[in-house]
Amino acid sequence: MLLARTALAALLTIALESAALAAEFDFEVYRTQVEPIFLKKRPGHARCAVCHEANNSAFRLVPRAPGAATWTEEQSRRNFENVTHLVTAGDPNTSRLLIHTLSPDAGGDDFHGGGRQFASKDDPDWKTIADWSSKPNKRAPGS
Repeated sequence: MLLARTALAALLTIALESAALAAEFDFEVYRTQVEPIFLKKRPGHARCAVCHEANNSAFRLVPRAPGAATWTEEQSRRNFENVTHLVTAGDPNTSRLLIHTLSPDAGGDDFHGGGRQFASKDDPDWKTIADWSSKPNKRAPGS
């Protein structure tokens, strides 16, 4: 019984920490400005969603329904929760999502199996994700 209570307490703590982390970021900005970047075809690269809907890496995207161009709101919320674990609020230069996909010449880490999506921090899409992750959520909870 004690083991079950300990396990339940641990799961509850993880859930609360996850909810608190997601509350730091604006879901609507994520859904309308950041998430579309994962579907965008970039010259010389596959779309992020091509690999990350099918793999089990830290950056996991929920598979879209066959033929769907975008994710449903529920799927976007699941993606949002996963993505928020890969960004550091207020510090894009330590956010795994941004550094992992950035060219090493621009400060990125050494390896990304999908190539370097961003040649520099001046890339408009890199800036969009960085801006979103840099601004704490100012909206009231539940709005």
